[in-house]
Amino acid sequence: MADRELVQRVARGEEEALGELYRRHGTRVFRFALTITGRMELAEEVVQETFVALWKGAGSYAGRSQVSTWLLGIARNQGLAVLRGERKGGRAPGAPPELADPAKTVHAEEKRAAVWCAVQGLSAEQREVVFLAFYEALPYREIASLLGVPEGTVKSRMYHAKRKLAEVLS
Repeated sequence: MADRELVQRVARGEEEALGELYRRHGTRVFRFALTITGRMELAEEVVQETFVALWKGAGSYAGRSQVSTWLLGIARNQGLAVLRGERKGGRAPGAPPELADPAKTVHAEEKRAAVWCAVQGLSAEQREVVFLAFYEALPYREIASLLGVPEGTVKSRMYHAKRKLAEVLS
């Protein structure tokens, strides 16, 4: 069953459809939330709030983007709201999300951790763009739509992020 049909079923109050969307997209939403918040417990809260918002607002899905992109937009808004509430106490950087095969070599794991640390050193805007482009493989056009900025802004953020990452990782 297509994601769009599942959203329509959620709008009709079908809990099974919500569960299926969670199974399909929960991990992706969590990884993005972790990128935004930097903390596991906050990312978990964002995931929960994202799917509550999906349950309440499924009827507002207009189909102008993929369901996965729409969910990431909801997660972004939820993540920023959580951070506004957390900002007073500051936040520590989180652990890197699992991205691929768990049977990695030690060298590959060290490399992944170094890249994650370097990404955490980017500005919040640059981190979002890097995550959406590299981890979610979204085209710049969709990233721009999700973030509500011109495509040129996405390209600029990516350019500066790549330069900073190259500088830090070299």
